[in-house]
Amino acid sequence: MQMDAQDAAAVAQVLAGDRDAFRLLVERHTRSIFNLAYRVTGNMTDADEVVQETFCRAYTKLTTFQFQSSVKTWLCRIAVNCALDMMAKRKFEAAMPRVKNEDGTEVEIDFASDRPSPERLTLSAEAQEAMQRAIKSLTDMERTAFVMRHFEGCSSEEISVALNQSVTAAKNTVFRAVQKLRRALAPYVEEAAR
Repeated sequence: MQMDAQDAAAVAQVLAGDRDAFRLLVERHTRSIFNLAYRVTGNMTDADEVVQETFCRAYTKLTTFQFQSSVKTWLCRIAVNCALDMMAKRKFEAAMPRVKNEDGTEVEIDFASDRPSPERLTLSAEAQEAMQRAIKSLTDMERTAFVMRHFEGCSSEEISVALNQSVTAAKNTVFRAVQKLRRALAPYVEEAAR
């Protein structure tokens, strides 16, 4: 994976003693690291903590960066480790984050029809709850791989680096997560098709 020229320059500047150059990396990658952390941990407070810890660890470990992957991939790996450490420490499994408006209220599901039937609304709410339960039932690694692939759009190579697995193992982890979710949600898919 090719490193972005701005990231490479910023890393080189930091390693040469310009501590302020690290700010560029923080500014460029905070949003994607937050999104990843939020989806893995399930809440904003934990995600903020993961972002802070990720950049603290990255700064202190920058001398170990080997320029073999992109800075984003390296930061994702650190963020995944921070999130998994946090979840193991707190011994809880994160729920799938719910989409919220700026005022904090949950966003309704957008249906093709302006007036969904009460049965459809009930089924949708049940399906959403089933999806959250299914995602909670995944292992931490499966959930992280699934989120990275299907929410963050990460490649198998990026997932493998973040999870410290081979590319084949990362693909298998995503596949297992998808299969588990399909099995758990099959009744709702069949019901919706009627």
